[in-house]
Amino acid sequence: MKFLAIDFETANKYDTSACAIGLAFVENGNIIYRDAFLIKPPTMQFDFSWVHHIYPSDVKNKPTFDKLWPTIAPYFERADFFVAHNASFDKRVLYALCEYYNIPKPEQKFECTVILSRKVFKLQKASLDKVSKHFDIPLNHHEAGSDAEACARIMIKVIETFE
Repeated sequence: MKFLAIDFETANKYDTSACAIGLAFVENGNIIYRDAFLIKPPTMQFDFSWVHHIYPSDVKNKPTFDKLWPTIAPYFERADFFVAHNASFDKRVLYALCEYYNIPKPEQKFECTVILSRKVFKLQKASLDKVSKHFDIPLNHHEAGSDAEACARIMIKVIETFE
C-alpha cells in the first residue's frame, strides 16, 4: 500500500494562493520520502503569514505551482490514495491549483485524518497538534513538511489498528 500525505499552506483565503506544500510518501508503513516546497502564488496578497510565517519575500523567487508540478507529480501518480488532516481543505486547494494551471486533477481518493482520528481513536479534539501530541509525534505546526509527516504518521497508526 502506498499513500501520499499532503499539506498546503495558503497565503490568503483563495484556494489558488498556496505558498507551501508538504509531502510525505508512505510505502508499506514506512515514510520513504518527505519534503516541503515554497510556492509563489498567483498574487502576493499574504493574510496568513501570522499562522505559517511565510512572507512574500520568502516566495518571490520560488516556482509557481505549475513549474513545481513536474517535480512532485511522480509522488501523486504512485500513490494509491492521498491523506490530509482536514482533507477537504487540501483537496480543494489541489484541485483549484490544477484547474488554474491546466493540470489534470489526480483521481485518487482522499482520506481525512481528522475524521479518522475521531472515528478510530475516539479523540474529541482532533486538530493536528492535539492528535500529534496524543501519539507523541513531533510537530512543527504549520510548517508544511512537518504537518504532512505528522499526518502520514497518524494514517500509519490508523492502518496498524486494522491489521
